Amino acid sequence: MLKLYYTPGTCALASHIALEEAGASYSTERVDFKTNQQNSSQYLEINPKGRVPSLVTDKGVLTETPAMLAYIAQTFPKAKLAPSDDAFAFAQIQSFNSYLCSTVHVNHAHKGRGYRWASEESSFADMKRMIPKTVGASFALIESKMLKGPWVMGDTYTICDPYLFTLTLWLDGDGVDVSTLPRVMDHCKRMEGRPAVKKVLAEQRA
Repeated sequence: MLKLYYTPGTCALASHIALEEAGASYSTERVDFKTNQQNSSQYLEINPKGRVPSLVTDKGVLTETPAMLAYIAQTFPKAKLAPSDDAFAFAQIQSFNSYLCSTVHVNHAHKGRGYRWASEESSFADMKRMIPKTVGASFALIESKMLKGPWVMGDTYTICDPYLFTLTLWLDGDGVDVSTLPRVMDHCKRMEGRPAVKKVLAEQRA
């Protein structure tokens, strides 16, 4: 059985939703950031990066959301969360998810984790002031050029959708004016109506 280590409010939500959508047999374990559990010796044995999510499989541990989402899609092909017979279409999915991981999430992280890039308090404050602009610009690009609609890749739901949904939930906290993102917000509402999403959100918010 698969086991997902997660923390509410993090990008682990995307993999959690994907597992549920795939009909996978899995269990979950919450990692408590308030007690610094992610840096405990027990958890570092699972993920030396000290971050979530982590997905324990029968072949070993996977980390990094794009990799985990791809694994879930390929392990449960009947769920049709990604094209199994079209290399270019699958690469497009990977391209979108990589952008969320390498650019959008990193922009967001400058708000609370500026210590990863600087050591001066004044630098942290400057980074925080930039969040609405940098995250907003990333989502403006998604809105106008990348979201094909009604789902990310068009008419078919894929592993891109829970990932975009997860980062969309952070927009209010990042100070982004969501009224400028009608298509993204419509996608968010559509996601909230899915049974798998409702179930996972209920578990993570419990």
